[in-house]
Amino acid sequence: MNKKRLFWHFSLYLLITLLALLAATLFSADEVRSFYEERTRQDLKARAMLVDDQFLSLFIDNKWPELNSLCKQLGSKSITRFTVIKADGRVVADSDENPARLDNHGERPEILSALAGVTGTSIRFSYTLQQNLIYVAIPLRNPNGAIIGSLRLSVPTTAIDQTLATLQNKIALGSLAVAFLIAGITLFISRRISRPLQDMVAGAGRFAGGDFSEEIPLVGPYEMVALAGALNRMARDLNKQIQTVVSQRNELEAIFDSMVDGILTVDQSERITALNGATARLLETTLKRQAIGRTILEVVRNSEFNRFIQASLKADAPLEQELVLTHSQLGDRIIHALSVQIKDQGEQILVVLHDVTRLKELENLRRDFVANVSHELRTPITAIQGFVETLLDGAMEEPENRGKFLKIIEKQSDRLKSIVEDLLTLSRIEEQKRAIIMQPTPLLEVLSSAIEVCQPRADEQGIMVKLDCPADLEATINAPLLELATVNLIDNAIKYSGTARINISASLSPEHIAITVADLGEGIPLEHQHRLFERFYRVDKARSRKQGGTGLGLAIVKHIVLSHHGHISLLSTPGKGSTFTILLPRPSTGSAIGS
Repeated sequence: MNKKRLFWHFSLYLLITLLALLAATLFSADEVRSFYEERTRQDLKARAMLVDDQFLSLFIDNKWPELNSLCKQLGSKSITRFTVIKADGRVVADSDENPARLDNHGERPEILSALAGVTGTSIRFSYTLQQNLIYVAIPLRNPNGAIIGSLRLSVPTTAIDQTLATLQNKIALGSLAVAFLIAGITLFISRRISRPLQDMVAGAGRFAGGDFSEEIPLVGPYEMVALAGALNRMARDLNKQIQTVVSQRNELEAIFDSMVDGILTVDQSERITALNGATARLLETTLKRQAIGRTILEVVRNSEFNRFIQASLKADAPLEQELVLTHSQLGDRIIHALSVQIKDQGEQILVVLHDVTRLKELENLRRDFVANVSHELRTPITAIQGFVETLLDGAMEEPENRGKFLKIIEKQSDRLKSIVEDLLTLSRIEEQKRAIIMQPTPLLEVLSSAIEVCQPRADEQGIMVKLDCPADLEATINAPLLELATVNLIDNAIKYSGTARINISASLSPEHIAITVADLGEGIPLEHQHRLFERFYRVDKARSRKQGGTGLGLAIVKHIVLSHHGHISLLSTPGKGSTFTILLPRPSTGSAIGS
């Protein structure tokens, strides 16, 4: 509450007080006048009753001079005008004037009342004396009780006016003193009320602005203290509610942003009103705030996606569609988009974007895998079935062909067994990828065991396998799995490299542990290198089947390395050999090569 408003409130209170005092003064003055006038009437009536016998005896005897002298005598002593009037209204005696010069008084109000048998009173201006008088008249009766005239007494109202003026002056002075006292009290009370109100206004402003750090002081009258306390409790409750809402909003935003699926809302003007981090990544919008408020066309330059948004805004039912979005870093992404109308949010739509690129890729891989497995299994099964039928058709009776056919059946059975075993191995590795048990193990033991497994076949081919690994080099691994991966790499080099020597080495670098299997054979053409670790992929299919390969060895190696959180790479030049390198994470307390 400002000072100007306080001044007006104070002035209003003071004006009301002055008006009340003025009304009280006027009312009291009127009552005092009425009191004095009534008292004067009673006094005049009492005087008249005391002397009416003297006037009656002279009046009955028609002694008018004596009656006139009595009026003057009594009037001078009591400062009262005495007047005697006959029943016909003629004045026969008067203390202040010659009766013969006075008009007929028969029409005077007080005379009419007296001639009617009651005491008559009146207050009016006397033209004879030129002043206001109070008149009281009583009837004069003869011994028979008949009214023969009236006796009237009157006094000027000057004394009453003077007394009343003095009283009014005193009342006015008292009222003025009371007014000043009330004004001071009013000012004090106004300030005492206004200060807490000012604090409440300031506190309410802080609360409205979200600042609940300072409460309203509990000062002033009881009512103000109660009101301030209620405002403080309201502010505390409001602060708790706001904190709850903010916490819930932050939780929802965290959930919203942590969702894998992209979510955005679009209004009828095709402007984005909200989106989460997944949507921003899919739409390549680095800052969500930059996208909010902009149109879809500004954010996504994809006509198919824009047409889907436009159709969703016009539709009354949910829409679903698969879209292809071009991503500068991730490449083309296949998106499954679902839109739902939000009727109570200003006719907005909620769009859910689910990236199904990986699912599509896995579906393609599954389709290819089934096709490859079917193809790989069909070949040995067809061969086995064909030769069994040949034997049943009569070849059993031909000793030279029977042995030959049975060896072919045995070979194809072994091939079928190898394919099944490799598939089972690959399946177990994929299942155990997240839960394999690893522990620090010397690499020399693992690599040596792998070489021992492959040594008989290498000796058959006349291939020398050389190992270079420090004895104190350790890695955190699952030894059987890493041994299997190394066996597959060595076996692969023995089968297909056509070299006379295979070099195996292990070394430690600041970032990782490297295991290499290198040969000096014919190498692998560049166009085949990026697909070499796929299941059932072969560079030379005819040669691979002739060597008894299943096409799953390198896929098994890749999954074993990935289960160790590592990486495998290939460096190959046609005619100069191939080098497979396994990179494993270096232990936190990594071993050092003997120095």
